[in-house]
Amino acid sequence: MENITVRDLVEATRGTLLCGDENTIITDVCIDSKEIKEGDLFIPIIGERVNAHRFIEQALEIGAATLTSEHYAVSADKPYIKVEDTVKALQDIGLYVRERLELPIVAVTGSVGKTTTRNMIATGLQSQKETFETQKNFNSQIGVPIMLCRISSTDEIAVLECGMSEEGQIHILSNLVKPRYAVVSTIGVAHIEQLKTQENIRKEKLSIIDCMDPDGTLFLNGDDAMLAEMKGTFTCNTCYYGTQEWCDYRAENIQFDNGRSYFECVHGDERVSVELSVLGQHNIINCVAAIAVSHVCGIPMEVAAAEFAHFHGMRQTIIQLENRFTIIDDTYNASPDSMKASLDVLCHLETAGRRIAVLGDMFELGENSQDYHYEVGKFIATLPIHELVVVGEQAKFISQAVRESECSIGIYEFSDNEEAEMYLLGTLMPEDAVLVKGSNGMHMNEIVEVLKQ
Repeated sequence: MENITVRDLVEATRGTLLCGDENTIITDVCIDSKEIKEGDLFIPIIGERVNAHRFIEQALEIGAATLTSEHYAVSADKPYIKVEDTVKALQDIGLYVRERLELPIVAVTGSVGKTTTRNMIATGLQSQKETFETQKNFNSQIGVPIMLCRISSTDEIAVLECGMSEEGQIHILSNLVKPRYAVVSTIGVAHIEQLKTQENIRKEKLSIIDCMDPDGTLFLNGDDAMLAEMKGTFTCNTCYYGTQEWCDYRAENIQFDNGRSYFECVHGDERVSVELSVLGQHNIINCVAAIAVSHVCGIPMEVAAAEFAHFHGMRQTIIQLENRFTIIDDTYNASPDSMKASLDVLCHLETAGRRIAVLGDMFELGENSQDYHYEVGKFIATLPIHELVVVGEQAKFISQAVRESECSIGIYEFSDNEEAEMYLLGTLMPEDAVLVKGSNGMHMNEIVEVLKQ
C-alpha cells in the first residue's frame, strides 16, 4: 500500500474512527497478529474457532492501526476503525486500492492447476515486465484483497489467483480484481459437493469475466471438454490454448526425456521450440497458457518460452534421494483430474526401478465420491505402474477398479498413514519412483517426511 492513511481507510470502509490519528500512514494489511509489522493495519477475522479481536492489543504493540466490529468506544493511542464486518471491510479496502492501480491484472481460476498456471504466467511475463504474483495460497475472498494491497507502483502487471468454495465467490473476486485478462484452466469436480454439477462449477468459474475489462481477453483450456464446447458463445475476446489443432496457441511434437518436457508452441505461422523443466501433459498445457498470455501482453513467444527451461513450480516436487528412491511429493490437495495428472508425471519419470502410486482419499466430491475414486482406478489400470498403495476408506474404490480390471498392478490397502509408511519403508528399493498424493485432510505429507528421513 502506498500513500494510504487511516482517513482513506475510514472512507473506503464507510467506518467510524473511534480514536487515534486519521493521518496515520498504513503500509500493509495483516490478519495474523504473529506476523504483524510496523505500519500494518490489523484486520481481526472472526473465524469458526477463533475470534481474532482478542489479539488486537497484542497486534497494536507493533502495528499502526486496527479494524474492529466489536468495539463501540475505546481510548487508545493508535487508531481503531469501527466497521460492521471486518471481512467485508477488507474487501472494501482491496477495491479502494484496486481503483488507484493503473496496471493490468491477469486473473487465474479453474478447478485444477490454478497455482501452477499462475506460476507459469508470472514466469513468462517476468521475462520483460516487473510482475507481481499471488503469494502463498492467498486466493480467497480474504487473500485476494490482501494481494491487491501489496501491489506496488513499480509493478507493471499482476497475476492473481482466484479460488472459491461456494457459489458467488468468483463474481466477488472479479469485482475486486477487475482483470484485463482472465484464464480458466479446467472445469473439474472439486467442490462439486457444494455446487452439485460440473455445469454449475463452469458457470461459477466463468464468472471471472463478470467485471473484466471490455477490451480484455479470456484464455480457455481447449483440452478441457467443458470449456471447449463453449467455443463461439462468448461476446468478449477469447483465446484457446492446449494441444488441439484448432487452439489459437497449441503444443505440438511433444516429447519427454530425462525429467524434462519438449514441445513446439504454435500460433498462426509462428513456431517456437520450448524446453520445460517439469514433466506432465498438464504442465505443457499450462506452459502454453503462459506463453499465450505473455504474447498477448506484447512479449515475443521465444522470449517468454526461454524462461521455462529453469521453471520451478510450487505444488509438485520431485525429490531424488541420493542412492535411494525418488519421491514425487504432490500432497497439497487432490481431485480426480489432479490425481490423473500426477500419475501421468509418474509414468513419464525415467526410472530403472518400479513406479509406485501411494494415493489417499479425495474429499468434497459429494454423493458420487465412490464413483470418482473408481474412475481414477480405471485410469490407473491402463498405466505402466507396478504397485498401487491406497490409504483411507474412499481410496479403496480406486484399488477396487484396478483389481476388477485384472491387470498386473500389485495392490496394497491401508487404513492410515503409519501403516502405509511401514510397508513402504520395508519395500522401497533404489531406483524406485513413488508418487504420494491425497487431499489435505489425509495428511499424506507425513508419509513423504518419513520417507525422506
